[in-house]
Formats: sequence, structure tokens, C-alpha cells
Amino acid sequence: MSTSTRTVVSARRPWQEILFNRKMLICIFQGFSSGMPLYVLAQLVPAWLRSAEIDLSTIGLFALLTLPYNWKFIWAPMLDRFRLPFLGRRRGWILLSQILLLFSIGQFSAVDPATNILPVMWVVLATAFFSATQDIVLDGYRRELLFDDELGTGNSLFINAYRISSLVPGSLALVLADRIEWSIVFWVVAAFMAIGIVTTLLVPETARDDAAPSSVLAAIVNPFVEFFTRDTVKSALLILIFMVLYKLGDNMAVALQTPFFLDMGYTLTEIGTVQKFAALGGVMAGAAVGGLIMLRVSINRSLWMFGVVQIVTILGYAVLARIGTNLYALFLAVGFENIGVGLGTVALTAFIAKQTSTRFTVTQFALLTSLVALPRTVASASTGFIIEAIGYFNFYLLCFAVAIPGMLMLFLVAPWSQASEASGTSDAGQARS
Repeated sequence: MSTSTRTVVSARRPWQEILFNRKMLICIFQGFSSGMPLYVLAQLVPAWLRSAEIDLSTIGLFALLTLPYNWKFIWAPMLDRFRLPFLGRRRGWILLSQILLLFSIGQFSAVDPATNILPVMWVVLATAFFSATQDIVLDGYRRELLFDDELGTGNSLFINAYRISSLVPGSLALVLADRIEWSIVFWVVAAFMAIGIVTTLLVPETARDDAAPSSVLAAIVNPFVEFFTRDTVKSALLILIFMVLYKLGDNMAVALQTPFFLDMGYTLTEIGTVQKFAALGGVMAGAAVGGLIMLRVSINRSLWMFGVVQIVTILGYAVLARIGTNLYALFLAVGFENIGVGLGTVALTAFIAKQTSTRFTVTQFALLTSLVALPRTVASASTGFIIEAIGYFNFYLLCFAVAIPGMLMLFLVAPWSQASEASGTSDAGQARS
């Protein structure tokens, strides 16, 4: 479905028509494929490094190697301008990045952090680059695939599948690591990329070749010009600032989540079972509640409601830091946190999609999601030093405080009283939230 042939939806359709269609199934499988590489870097690699007795500060600094998530807008125009000689302008790049991810994740099995940390750094950097590239094209594909009134539900399913994928590197892999060699564990995890590869081979192409930018310069310049001139420069800048701040608090809270649980005295098996079952329960609850709410409620109001839950659930980790090793407390803290973070991510992703013009989906989506990823990278790099300075309890109180400015920005970019989507728009340029 090309942007030039998208059907304009003149009125909000029945929720059953939105929810039960093939496009939602595509969002689920693509969400799983998109999320898993990030959780390899955010959960599995830190646990692996900590098990090899690498110090927290070094583990935190590894987050700087995930900077491709922040800079992906640099090469996004090239993915929009050029196509590979197979599968089309979107699916070709998606398939290539997924195959490269399968092999790069498997390559962790060939390096040993205890003897030489440098090869580990290169594999992390390669995995982050391939993962960011996959995200660039999947985001553009999804924006072209979904009608405006499908954005909330489609992104809800995508994000929740994204989070469910964490069960592979963050649960299954940790349980296996207590029983088999890490080298085998990484190849088991890598094999799950086959889900994305099969999906890419079966789904339809969304971008027509004749709609590609006419030159490299046009691919680079036009998306940025359109975004900043669509309304006012001030409005555009406020949106960019909001995207940096909205999830800063919860990004800090989960940056060194697995080392936190290890330091609290939980075993890898406990983390991989109790904690991850709680994560799954939270994700499933978030999927059900968030999906139903966004079928009925505007994106603006979802940002408000989900944002409040997102902030409050951070405090569960502060309580856990005080309680110490308690499996019931671990289950509750992780379960509620996954509900809050999942809901906030769903609303923010739908908001981002709404801000992109369907003429420049790949580059604009890459720019906006790069900004959202920025606090995650900065938080992950700095949290090890902060925790060692003030301790876990005070750290989670700080995360709560850091989350407040993002909520206050909603008064400027997404007022409660202002509808954030009109079902009849097919281009973000027609209606700024």
C-alpha cells in the first residue's frame, strides 16, 4: 500500500474491524523481531558480563556502544532512497538486517569478556547497528501499513510483542545459562530471529519504487524541512523536547535492571522465572488494557493516563530495594513496572507515528525514535556511577523525580482537551496533535 493510494477513512470504524485484521498480526510478529535484539543488549549481555565479574561502571558504559539507536536518522534517508534487488524497498532492507542480526547475536558465543573485552565491544556495536537499521525500516513499514485510526491499536500490539520478546534473552536465556555454556545460549537466542525472517518473506510490500526520493539530497533534506515547517519551528522543537523527556525516568529505572536483581541476591534462575513471569503478566495486562483504551480514547489522553501509571510504578523498585530478597516483592514490582512502562511506550509510539508525514515515514520516524532512544543510552551509561554514589533506593526516587518534567510537557504538546487524531487524516501534516 503506497502513500499515494492510501484510502482515507472518513469516520471511526467499529473496533472489531480495526482489531481483527491481518495488519494487526503483522504488527505482532514484527514487534517481536524488533524487540529481541535490544533486549539481548539491555538484559542478556549485562547479565553475561556481570557473571564474568565485570564491574557495574564498565557494564553501564557499554550502553554507549548502542548509540546507533540514537543516530539512525543519519543513514535512514539512504534506506528510503535506495532499494536492494529483492523483495522491494522496505522488505529487502528488513530481511537483510534480520539475517545480519541472527549472525551477530550468535557471534557473542565466540568472545570471552573475562579475557578480552574489546571483541565484545565490537559485537555489541554491530548488533546495535543492525538492530537500529531493522527498526528504521519496520517503523516506516508500519506507518505505511496502518490507517490513522489503526495507529493506536497497531502500535499497542507492536510494542507489547516487542516487550514479550524480552522473555527470550531475559528469561529463557538466563535459565539456560545456569545449565549450559553461554556460547550455546547465544545461538539459541539468535535462532529466534527466524520469526522475523519468515514474517518478512510472507508480508506484502508497502512502498512503491516510483515514490522514492528523486535524489540523495532530497531524501536527506525534504523530511526535515517538512517537519519543521509543517506548523511552527517552536511547535516542532517542543515536540522533540517532549520525546526526550517523556520516558527518561523509566529508562533510567530499567537501565541496569538485571544487575540490580543480582545485587539484591536473586539467582539467575529466579530472575529468569519469577521476574520474567511477572514481566509477561504485566505485558499481557498492558496489551489488553492499553489496546482497549486506545480503541476508544485519543492518543493525547492516553499519554496522560498511561504516563501517570508509568511514573508511579517506578516506585516499586524503590520499595524492592528496601525489602531486599523477596520473591513476592520481586513479582509485584516487576509486574507493575511492566504495565506502566508498556502503556507509556504504546501511547508515545502512536504519538510519534502521528507526527510523521506518510511521504517521509522512514526518515522522520527514525529521527523521532532516535530522540526517544537518547535518554535510554545516556541513562544506561550513567546509572552505574549514580547507583554506586547514592545506592539503589535513592536512585529509584531520583528516577521518579526525573519523570515529572515529561508529564508537564503534555500541557504544551498534547493537551487533555484537544483530540489527537482525526480518522479522516492520512498525513500527519494535515493534523498536528
